[in-house]
Amino acid sequence: MIEDLRTLVEVESPSRDLDALRESAETVAAVVEARLGGRAVLVDSEGGPHVHWSGGGTPRVLILGHHDTVFPLGTLARRPFLVEDGRATGPGVFDMLGGLVQAIHGLASLDDLSGVEILVTADEEVGSRSSRALIEERALACGAVLVVEGAADGGGVKTGRKGCGTFEVSVAGRASHAGLEPAAGVNALVEAAHQVLAIAELGRPEVGTTVTPTVASAGTLDNVVPAAATVVVDVRVESAEETRRIESAFAALAPRLDEAVITVRGSVGRPPMPESAAAGLFAVAQRLLPGLEGRAVGGGSDGNFTAALGVPTLDGLGAVGGGAHADHEYLLVASMVERANLVAGLVDAIRSASPRA
Repeated sequence: MIEDLRTLVEVESPSRDLDALRESAETVAAVVEARLGGRAVLVDSEGGPHVHWSGGGTPRVLILGHHDTVFPLGTLARRPFLVEDGRATGPGVFDMLGGLVQAIHGLASLDDLSGVEILVTADEEVGSRSSRALIEERALACGAVLVVEGAADGGGVKTGRKGCGTFEVSVAGRASHAGLEPAAGVNALVEAAHQVLAIAELGRPEVGTTVTPTVASAGTLDNVVPAAATVVVDVRVESAEETRRIESAFAALAPRLDEAVITVRGSVGRPPMPESAAAGLFAVAQRLLPGLEGRAVGGGSDGNFTAALGVPTLDGLGAVGGGAHADHEYLLVASMVERANLVAGLVDAIRSASPRA
């Protein structure tokens, strides 16, 4: 597993870099074929190639992951793959190349792979726009989904996730000379400031809703009234009701300054993953690994899509470690075999259950 992890990490795969993603997809496919046999198919998309593999027979369980990472080309030169003091480090080891390797090797321990599918997408880190339809299609066909994203803190699995969305609020004003004719302009930055304060009030932490302005830009020169401004907002929700409230609130934003114009783009793109979607599979996982904990978390994954369809989904089955998206990202090597066996055990349990209606 360590050598396969090294192989994947050393092929950098930043989201949206189509050339890098093709090389990464080909590498993932080669590892899958070497360990499991058969043929891994590259599914081209505008977001990069996705990798799909099937063990044949009636689909029963989908292993879901992604091969894109948040790290730009050149990160590997600064942070090369390394195993030291029980930790593997390098870009993507925890999120989520380690989980892919563990799942592949877990499946390789099984005598029969019929009914198993693997889907490794190329654009999870940037919203899964090119992969969502394929994810939903294969999830519905299989009827159960095991997501090999990194584990929760302490090694638990993820039994619930908030819905996630990004909104961009654009303000159009009118430029003028800040010293000679400030009143002749319409200050887009001042309008954006009004909107930021209003937007921040939309959060309801008591029901799990967070609304966080994260990025803002405005203006051109220090002596020009800004003619344009943008504000980007991160939204997390736990229910469909809150999704509707938040989307309606953004649609209803109105300018405070005369002649300012507001345009809103975005939505809650990943629906919430309710804990009910994971309950059955989590119970099986606890029997296989006594003491295993389940946690609901704020971050989203492609498991949000499958759970929203009503497909049983258990997430966080990948690497035990931490530091996702950070320079200190790491994987605990001692946990790799246990997690591989957990995936294998879940696959066997799903396939041995009564046939799907």
